[in-house]
This record gives sequence, structure tokens and C-alpha cells, in this order.
Amino acid sequence: MMNLAAHELLETSEALRTKAAEIEQHGVFANQCRDQRLKGILTKHQQQMMNAYQQGVNLAQGKGAQLTHQAPNFHTQNMNPNAHHQVTMSAPMMNTQMLSDQTIATLALNTHKAGSMMGMQWANECVDTQLRMYHVNGANLCQEMAYEIWSWMNQNGYYQPPQFDTAQTAQMTGMFQPMESINNMGAMGTMNSMGTTNTMGNVSTGLYNQNHMQ
Repeated sequence: MMNLAAHELLETSEALRTKAAEIEQHGVFANQCRDQRLKGILTKHQQQMMNAYQQGVNLAQGKGAQLTHQAPNFHTQNMNPNAHHQVTMSAPMMNTQMLSDQTIATLALNTHKAGSMMGMQWANECVDTQLRMYHVNGANLCQEMAYEIWSWMNQNGYYQPPQFDTAQTAQMTGMFQPMESINNMGAMGTMNSMGTTNTMGNVSTGLYNQNHMQ
């Protein structure tokens, strides 16, 4: 067993309880959704959460856990964040027995967004380095799953972020000015790389050789 502080144990228990609920939740989502690509995404996310859950159990019980993380390669070839083919949303039904794909994706997206924020909050409260990294990895996994769900929503016209026009974009990005000292340092580095300070470079080389010959 790990020798955890009380708050670390409580927060890790909360994380595992949340993961367990989300594993079951995604099973319901996958069984109800109609779109096969969405079903595949939900099933994959469920498996990823199952792996993360088991990692947490192993870590809490002192059995160790593999905490490396590799960013996934998302299939977003048809994604266009600035598309404007927004689908009209149907009015919500109070007594529905089946969730629509749009509702399932929205709930899954919000679950992952919340998980990403909570994971970092838990990590910030942990002293044990392995446990801290476990929660950081959990937060990162959640933001990746959120992005994949959003990409499906975007491609299907359910989530189209607004876009500024060219003038508004230029105005917003032009509000901030770079720091002059950093610019000057960058300019000096460029001069050195172009060989315009060879004299100083020779002096420096001579001093370096003198020091190492003594």
C-alpha cells in the first residue's frame, strides 16, 4: 500500500469512483447511439477509461502502474472547424426513452471536459509524484477524448465555433506587443548565427582555450 496523505487518498478515491461511473455511462451511450463512427469512439473511450481505472487501482494498492502517455492520432480528415453547416437542434423531449446521437455526444463531451479540469485539480493537490502524474495523465486523456468527440460533432454540424472576420482577427491579435528585450536577444542571436560577430567569437574562443590550457 502507498503511504498517501489523507487528501490524496480521498481525491484518488473520488477519481476512481468517477471513472467507474463514466465507464458504465459510456456503455449506455454506445448501446443507444445510431451512428457507427460515434459508437466506435465511445467504445474506444470506454476501454481507455477502463485502463486508467485499473492503473489507479494498481497504484493505490502499491502494485505500480505504467504512467507513460502517447498522444493519439485522431481521424479528423473531414473536420472543418470554421464550417457553417450548423444543424438545427430539435426541442428536448421530457419523457424520452432513447437519447439522440447529438445528446449522447454532448453529454460525453461535457463529461470529458469536466474530467480534464478535475484531473488537474486533483494533481495539484498531490505530493506523491506517481500519483500526481497519474492525475495529470488522466486530465490529458480527458482533453484528448473531448477533442475527438468534438471533432465528430463538428463534422456532423452539431458544434460549429464562430469565427471573426479578417479585420476583427487582425485587431484582436494586434492588441498585444512582444517584449523588446526578447526581440533584442533574438536579433543578437540571429547576428551571431550569420557570422557578423566573428571578432568577438574569436576572442571568446581564445579565452576559452587559454582557460583550459592552464
